[in-house]
Parts: sequence; structure tokens; C-alpha cells
Amino acid sequence: MQNSLGKCFLIILIHSLLAFLMCSGPKTEEDRIRELMKEAGQHIEKKDISNLMGLLSDDYADYRGRDKTQTKDMVQTYFREFRGIVVHVLGTRIDGINPDEAFIRTDTALSSGAAKALRKLVPVSTDNYRFEIELVKNQGQWMIRYAEWQHIGIEELFPESLSILKKLFPDK
Repeated sequence: MQNSLGKCFLIILIHSLLAFLMCSGPKTEEDRIRELMKEAGQHIEKKDISNLMGLLSDDYADYRGRDKTQTKDMVQTYFREFRGIVVHVLGTRIDGINPDEAFIRTDTALSSGAAKALRKLVPVSTDNYRFEIELVKNQGQWMIRYAEWQHIGIEELFPESLSILKKLFPDK
């Protein structure tokens, strides 16, 4: 009896593993791009300037003409001024992917202040931004080559972004 239960368990485990492997498949370029946006948000929350700057290509520039070094200075100033930064990457729309370039728009909700644990008790206000980003592939990795952003109202969010925001903050 014990032996047949062990065999049953092993067969179920193998079938589950095979089903997982068949469903998970290789990552698409869209998956990699969405992961890059999530990774950027995590570096901002951790105030990890080194790894954040590592996501920018050497020829990076933003819409105000800031290069990578000037952007690093700007981000360091932001990190000094704001405590407890929380980044919620909401919707990401991929407007075009070529073999070595991609163009995306990402809605992001930013907040700062009280510790993350207290945010569940205290009403949180977010600043919503839309980022328009040009990515370039460098040695198989997507990197940010250009970024432009603007503050947007809640009514300007992509519908999928608004849906995510309402799940995060039900009283918004």
C-alpha cells in the first residue's frame, strides 16, 4: 500500500512538472520588457542608484537632454528628498518591437512618505506618471535609451492601469 501511494505521488509530481514546463515556455520579448520596467521600479524603491543606472544605455538621454551622468545626479537628489519611495508599475503598452529597438508607454503610480507597513492604515496619495520610453537591445539585454515622462491625472491612465490602481488602493 505504501509503495503504491509513493508511485502515485511520483506520477502526479511528474505530470505537474511537465504541465508547468509546457505552460511556462520561453520568455517573449514583451515579457523581458515588462520585467525591465518592474526591475527599474524595484531599484528605485531600494534607492539602488548603481543598478538603476545600469539599466540605461551609454547613449541615454531624456526629453530635457540630460545624459546618463546628469540623470544620475537628478535621481540622487530625488532619493535624498523623498523617503519610503514606492513604485507601482501599472499598465505597460508596447507600441513596437524591432530586433534591436522597442517603444513603450508605461503608467506608474509613485508615492513616498510613511513606511510601507503603515500605508495600509493611512490613506495614500499617489502621483501618476506616463513614461514614453525607447529601448535598445545591447548584447541581448534591453536597456533604456530615451525617456520622457509627464504627470497625468487618474482619468488619463490606461484602462488597465486604472484597474490595477483600484485593486491596489480600493478607496481611490
